[in-house]
Amino acid sequence: MNLNKAMVIGNLTRDPEIKTTPSGQSVASFSIATNFVWTDQSGQKQERAEFHNIVAWRRLAEICGQYLKKGSKIYIEGRLQTRDWVGQDGIKRYRTEIIAENMIMLDSKGGAPSNFQAPSQEANEPVINVDEDPKDEIQVENIPF
Repeated sequence: MNLNKAMVIGNLTRDPEIKTTPSGQSVASFSIATNFVWTDQSGQKQERAEFHNIVAWRRLAEICGQYLKKGSKIYIEGRLQTRDWVGQDGIKRYRTEIIAENMIMLDSKGGAPSNFQAPSQEANEPVINVDEDPKDEIQVENIPF
């Protein structure tokens, strides 16, 4: 049995960047910062930020682009994926990303979390259905906040 699952809660470090592939699929990329706080042996509080690269596809990408802004606190659930390429300098480079399958906005209006989910996942919370026709726009009355 194999498991490739990543779950992070953090704040966006920049607005999502939305692009469209030649085949017409939307893709969003952004990063999330998470903080790790601990007390060292001398009793001093230490803190370290970790930055996570996130990629969302199709309808989830469109939702991220429409609703997320720098500083937004969100929960992302997905899988880890590492890409490699050869740079212009001839050196092979690597980038590990979380491919988002589920996103919950944690600082939405009214304080109630909003859950947006990729079609391949199921959730116990109310979900805006993202496997609709991509031509449909998000209607204000469908947003749970």
